[in-house]
Amino acid sequence: MKNKTFDCVKMKQFGAEKIKEKIKGMTMEQELKFWKNKSEDLREKQKIIISQGKE
Repeated sequence: MKNKTFDCVKMKQFGAEKIKEKIKGMTMEQELKFWKNKSEDLREKQKIIISQGKE
């Protein structure tokens, strides 16, 4: 039997818990702003990664 060194499900659950704590107590408007900002951050990171690959 193979020993797992990485558990994808556990990692996903951990990430979900971290986000749950961050948005706990936010209004719907605050939560929507949170997700909008995180999406914009991700797009910027993706642009950087893509541009580095083209060099």
